[in-house]
Amino acid sequence: MKTCNILCVCSVGIMTSNMVAARLTDKLAEKGWEANTIVTTPDGIPSDIADADYTFDLMACVTHVYEDYGIPKVNALGLLAGTDVDKVVDDCIKILENK
Repeated sequence: MKTCNILCVCSVGIMTSNMVAARLTDKLAEKGWEANTIVTTPDGIPSDIADADYTFDLMACVTHVYEDYGIPKVNALGLLAGTDVDKVVDDCIKILENK
């Protein structure tokens, strides 16, 4: 199984980002990826990046992240609503396969 590091970002950094992290972890596992996830808020991104012992492969965002941290972003709202789940997962896999 391939591994990846994902930063899950929502406006509060608790409920929705944990839900996105769990769903994304499950869906990626079905595709052969083991996802290590960290949940955060837009304001917490700089410290989470600095504190991590690894680099993040992508950000799964359910809120706007205006700053460019050099990490590809995926709009993960579809994971919350249950719509476009496959598109979100496919977008993530495209990024992961090109890293």
